[in-house]
Amino acid sequence: MQKIKFWNLQFIYCLQIVLFCLIYTSATAQKFGSNQNYLEFKNKPYYFGITLGYNSSDYKLFRSQNFIGNDSIRLAESVKGPGFNLGIVTNYKINEYFDLRLLPTLSFAERNITYAVPKNRRPPYLQKIESVFFEIPVHLRYTSHPYKDIRAFILGGVKYSVDVASNSRTRQKAELLKVSPSDFSVELGAGIQMFFPYFIFSPEIKFSRGISNILIFDKDLKESNILEKILSSGFTISFHFEG
Repeated sequence: MQKIKFWNLQFIYCLQIVLFCLIYTSATAQKFGSNQNYLEFKNKPYYFGITLGYNSSDYKLFRSQNFIGNDSIRLAESVKGPGFNLGIVTNYKINEYFDLRLLPTLSFAERNITYAVPKNRRPPYLQKIESVFFEIPVHLRYTSHPYKDIRAFILGGVKYSVDVASNSRTRQKAELLKVSPSDFSVELGAGIQMFFPYFIFSPEIKFSRGISNILIFDKDLKESNILEKILSSGFTISFHFEG
C-alpha cells in the first residue's frame, strides 16, 4: 500500500510538470496558422510515444447459490482502489481517420473486497489485492477532422493482462481469496489530440470490463465458496505524448 501511495504522489508531481509544459507550449504554438502543426504529422505512416495514466479498478462480483444459505458471510462487495500506468505507444495510420494502436503498459493497481459477517462474530474485514500488471492493449481509433490543430477521437479494442506480482508471499496465503493472474478485457474510450510543433499531446479516458472469469475457486474457503464468478472492471485517465 505504501508503494501505491508513493507512486501516486510521484504521478501528481509529473502531472504538474506536464501541465506547465503544455501551457507554455500552447502559448508558443499560437504563432502557427490553423492546422499548421497537424499538417506536419499528417503524412507520417506511424509514430511512437509514451503514456502516463491514473487508474481506478475494482471487481464485479457474482454470488453463488451458496451465498444464500451460508451463515459466515453476510455481505461481499468490491471497493475501488487507485493505481497508475506507464507505457509505450505505437501508432500505425490506416488512413486519415483510422489508426491501429498498440500500447504495452506496466500498470500498478489495487482492488479490494469488503466482507461483512453476522453481528457479534467479528467486525467487517477487507482483503486488499495489489497487482503489477503487464498489459497489452490493442485499439482501433477513429479521429475527427482537425480544427485549429485539435482532433477528437473514440476508440475500442481488447486488452490482455498478466499480473507479474501474483506469486508474492502475501498473495499466496491459504486463507485469502485468489484470482487468476491473467485476464482479457474489452475497452472503450474517447479523448482529444492536440498538435504542437514537435509532439502530439492526447488526454484520454478509457473504460474496461473483463470478459473472463478470474476467480480461482476453493471450496474450503468461505470467501470463495459464496462466489460464482469475478470479472475485472476499471477506468483510466491517460496522457499520451507522441511524435
